[in-house]
Amino acid sequence: VLRQAAEHPGTALVEIYQNCNIFNDGAFEILKDKEQAEQAVIRLEHDQPITFGTDRSKGVVRDPATGDLHIVDITDTNRDRVLVHDAHSTSPTTAFALARLADPATLHHTPIGVFRDVERPVYDTLMADQLDTAIEQNGKGDLATLLA
Repeated sequence: VLRQAAEHPGTALVEIYQNCNIFNDGAFEILKDKEQAEQAVIRLEHDQPITFGTDRSKGVVRDPATGDLHIVDITDTNRDRVLVHDAHSTSPTTAFALARLADPATLHHTPIGVFRDVERPVYDTLMADQLDTAIEQNGKGDLATLLA
């Protein structure tokens, strides 16, 4: 995640779960314990079904009536409803909904990974293009002439 954030042009936000001995000692123990983490952590991988659990028996589905995301036990009847993660979706809706899945008290259903990876022009590129267009249309310009 850190490598992808560093390589991403523009802004990248990374949330890091780090223990603080004073303010939240032991807050992330469930995520450190391998067995508990298998049940609690939802690893997001682009273009893969959003499933988790020791036997991948739990999944994330969208409620057709409300659009909310829910955790379900995967069965033959709902297997086709399990969401496939699309980190490149132009809409941030699903990424925001995934971020809200985690139970803040227990950290169960905590998604980790790249929630959204969208390439758009960044400020520097847009500004350079705008300056190039202005020079192309009006010439390079002369500060002394402008001041006079």
